[in-house]
Amino acid sequence: MIRSPDNDKLKTIRKLATKSWREKLNLFVAEGEDLVAAAERAGWEPRFVLRAGEDVEPELLHAVSALGSGSRVIGVYEQRWAPLGGDLSVWLHAVEDPGNVGTIIRSAHGLADGPVILGPGCADPFSPKAVRATMGSLFARPPARAAFEELAGVRVALDAAAADPLGELSAPVVLCLGAEREGLASALLEAADATARIPLRAGGPESLNVAMTAAIALYEAANRMAGHG
Repeated sequence: MIRSPDNDKLKTIRKLATKSWREKLNLFVAEGEDLVAAAERAGWEPRFVLRAGEDVEPELLHAVSALGSGSRVIGVYEQRWAPLGGDLSVWLHAVEDPGNVGTIIRSAHGLADGPVILGPGCADPFSPKAVRATMGSLFARPPARAAFEELAGVRVALDAAAADPLGELSAPVVLCLGAEREGLASALLEAADATARIPLRAGGPESLNVAMTAAIALYEAANRMAGHG
């Protein structure tokens, strides 16, 4: 039973709250029974797991928790990156909010067979907020990394100003999304193989949250590629 805040495992968890240490150690933290169970189902061996009242004094575990209410279990895992591939995947550029990145990873897990591919300027998918937002999908479908030029397949740029909604699609398809306010840079829009928009009701908002846009586009693309569009 760990009874000292100076324990090496507790020190590691505190370090992993910062991106620089996550990159240096190639580790990340998953908090809560659901995430630790998801990691186990996906076959991820933890570097270590601490359970309050079993492995560590509860107040010490709460002290290193990123959750306001504390946590009953915290697991530490090695980071994994997936290869590119799949008939349908998502590429993100400059999506800085970790909650959005994590939510898109969850949506892609449910709607696509390819990974979420992170381009320049994206939030760390292994940050505590992003990991929580994936609801365990991070373990089943780790993200990938690539520049726009490295993407294989039909690169469809989502742009609110595009003339047409998603049309007929042939695999492999990569849906490309930018930050919520700025969208994709003009150079990326010009380099894309196609552009498309999500039609919004007249009088509604000018745009949707990037995670919501990704989910709608993934659902529509998956249906069209399956011949149900």
